This record gives sequence, C-alpha cells and structure tokens, in this order.
Amino acid sequence: MLTLQSLKPKKGSRKTKKRVGRGLGSTGSYSGRGVKGQRARSGGRSGLKLRGLRGIMLSTPKHRGFQSIATKPSVVNVLELAKHFVNGAKVTKKLLQQKGLVTEIDSGVKILGSGEIGIALTIEGCEVSQVAKQKIEKAGGVVIGIK
Repeated sequence: MLTLQSLKPKKGSRKTKKRVGRGLGSTGSYSGRGVKGQRARSGGRSGLKLRGLRGIMLSTPKHRGFQSIATKPSVVNVLELAKHFVNGAKVTKKLLQQKGLVTEIDSGVKILGSGEIGIALTIEGCEVSQVAKQKIEKAGGVVIGIK
C-alpha cells in the first residue's frame, strides 16, 4: 500500500553527502578546513557571520557620482533629418520611430543641432535645442509644440 511515510526516492537518484572528518576512513587529512588557525577549529569563526559591518561595507562595490533616475529623451540630430526627410515634410515622434531614427518615444524625442540642414521641415511634438531651432528656421522650416 502506498502511504506518505513509505515514499522513497528512486535508487541512485539522490547522491549521499560526503562525510568528512569522521574517523580514519574519512578523505582528506584536514577535512576541507585548511591548515591550523581559528577557522580550522570546531566552533571557529566562519563566513560573514562575524565579519561585521565594516568588512561587508568594504567588500561591496561603491558607485561614484550621481545617477539620475529621470528618463532622458531619445536624440536625433538635424543631419539625420536632412538625410531621411524630403523638403516640406512634417516630422513627428511616431514618424521618427517608423523611419528607425529612434527606438523609444515614450520618454520623448529631442532634436539636436549637429550637422547641417538645407530643407524646410515642420517639427511637431518634439523637444528642440536652441541651435537646432535656429538651423531649422534658417532653412525655412517651422518648429511647433516645444516643451
């Protein structure tokens, strides 16, 4: 009859624990405790238990500087806009994502002024740097909805 107390694992499926330091037949002369010292004795210091806060603090990695948790917008330069859009086109966040210029639009898109632009574009719903705005307006473009 099958009962809870009669359940046993299949023979050979469970490995027996190696018993060290139990008499003459045991393997290893120091039983995995190394050579002499407080840690080799029974009841001796072990692991993190008595290392103290100072030891733990010294062993943990320290991050230098300030890490902002604020999400940063995806960045596109005016040079990329000039390559991927035609004269008189309307540029939006979704369109930039569709063209593969940005991957993430949830945290916003910012257009920066690196490079030159010679076509008139209408920028809508994107953050635009001062330099980029000057270059776009100089080329005959319009910037709508700056945050």
